[in-house]
Amino acid sequence: MMQWLLIGSGGILVAVAIAVLAGRARDTTRARRMEAALIESASRPDNEAVDAASRTELPAPVARYFRHVLMDQRRAIKTARIRQAGVLRTSTTAGRWLPFTATQLVVPPAVGFLWNARVEMPLATHLRVRDSYIDGSGAGCVSLLSALPVASAADTPALNSGALHRYLAEAVWCPTALLPRSGVMWSPIDDHTAMATMTDRGTTVSLQFRFNDAGEVVGIYSPGRFGRFDGEYRRVPWEGHFRDYQVQGGMRVPGYGEVGWHDGGTLQLVWKGRITEVQYELEP
Repeated sequence: MMQWLLIGSGGILVAVAIAVLAGRARDTTRARRMEAALIESASRPDNEAVDAASRTELPAPVARYFRHVLMDQRRAIKTARIRQAGVLRTSTTAGRWLPFTATQLVVPPAVGFLWNARVEMPLATHLRVRDSYIDGSGAGCVSLLSALPVASAADTPALNSGALHRYLAEAVWCPTALLPRSGVMWSPIDDHTAMATMTDRGTTVSLQFRFNDAGEVVGIYSPGRFGRFDGEYRRVPWEGHFRDYQVQGGMRVPGYGEVGWHDGGTLQLVWKGRITEVQYELEP
């Protein structure tokens, strides 16, 4: 009897291993297809030279920002591949911070991104978390061991709006994506603050950008970005901070970022990350 139990247990383990390997193969194929779809959705570059410093219609802090971060860069970013490492937590009330590593593909001509993260979990397990905004559609999915589906959602007005908000905030890592030529409308607030508004495929979002004296974006704020709380989407104040600017690909971008939600009047951070590598492909 014991021999048959051992044989049966071994068979179950083999079946589970095969299921995990097959699931991972499907997950990898899906990620590649999403990357291809994102790149293919890019509009044709207009080859307009980047010359933000001379744009007198820009609010003063925005003009300073472009002069500072674009340096002598004259070409717009076509794609950016960004590697990140940091910690995150699943909600504003979660006590455990989980380490993650991630790669992010950003395609400014397409107004889209694909974030692919591995989140380490107890007992040597991990979650694969993939968020995206492709062709006007926001999506997110989570799988255990990069193989077993846990949760997914896609293409709802709230999700699309939240994903576009994220794209706009994270454009600090792709500075030419914040230029007016990329569809961003800037409105002045004061000498260190301006409002950025972007419309993409029927979705419009606005985000407050905060600048320091050097011309760097040090913060972003929205009084109501859509997020999922207690099983439903709600508009909640959302805030992020950036620092440790470094030169990458002939542009200055922040090396560190953090974001969170305002819960009960207090900012509760849920994501902290450092940029470990950036690779840019520039328009001709």
